[in-house]
Amino acid sequence: MTLPLLGPISVSGFKHPWFFLFLIAVVALVALYLVVQRRRQRRMLRFANMELLEAVAPAKRQRWRHLPAILLVLALVSFTTAMAAPTHDVRIPRNRAVVMLVIDVSQSMRATDVAPSRLLAAQEAAKQFADQLTPGINLGLIAYAGTATVLVSPSVNREAAKSAIDRLQLADRTATGEGIFTALQAIATVGAVLGGGDGPPPARIVLMSDGKETVPSNPDAPKGAYTAARTAKDQGVPISTVSFGTPYGYVEINDQRQPVPVDDEMLAKIGELSGGDSYTASTLEQLKGVFTNLQEQIGYETVKGDASIGWLRIGALILAGAALAALLLNRRLPG
Repeated sequence: MTLPLLGPISVSGFKHPWFFLFLIAVVALVALYLVVQRRRQRRMLRFANMELLEAVAPAKRQRWRHLPAILLVLALVSFTTAMAAPTHDVRIPRNRAVVMLVIDVSQSMRATDVAPSRLLAAQEAAKQFADQLTPGINLGLIAYAGTATVLVSPSVNREAAKSAIDRLQLADRTATGEGIFTALQAIATVGAVLGGGDGPPPARIVLMSDGKETVPSNPDAPKGAYTAARTAKDQGVPISTVSFGTPYGYVEINDQRQPVPVDDEMLAKIGELSGGDSYTASTLEQLKGVFTNLQEQIGYETVKGDASIGWLRIGALILAGAALAALLLNRRLPG
């Protein structure tokens, strides 16, 4: 929770938790206060006239006279929490990262089970992804069918990526493994020249396809999709796969209807083998939702932010309240 004037007061960990040892002193002060109050009450009961005492100190006032001490203890607890350096999760835009968008342009993408067609819907959603992605991320584009081609090398130029997405052309066969290997090579190339850090930039591949690999026929072959996914994991590049289409898609080839059902299983396994994740979409709206979710995951990172200022301000407010209560109720500061 974040209050406009106080700042974040939630915590997700502490940098210096040993400061909570000061709470032992707070507990000791509470115990001392109780002992002093007990002795004072005994002296009053021993020497005071009870009828006169009740007349000058009503029960209601007696109940409220401990409020300043209670507030003082709460202020000390708040200050102790602040000294322990609490943290809270902060989402900040990523910079110096690489995302390769790898799009299947095989002939099955002509299917119209997703209006107006799988390819046109993919182009619209991909351009939305490019627009939404955090500006500091380097976005690259690869189209693949029987071979893979780098259409846009990773850069922050979104217009170049969107222009290339508009020019996607269909081709024969589906070499998913080659598309992944080409993306890994592009990531390695830009990582070698991209400065601003101690190591290579974090990278991810977003692979969108509608069907299983046809070249090679065995995905575990040296150039196969599963082999490429394992290589991506070894290089620390997770793959987010987007399986797009329906089981009822078809294309017309030589006046014959050829079924092209979506292959969710292969794409899910590619994501799993790479240490990434997988998504499915059967409509344009679902596809846009997937890309929005990916943008949130890829475009931002969660870091630990300082949350001590909120606890300090709360402690100061409570301490001021304790002083005011003491002056109004007891005509003196708490002590």
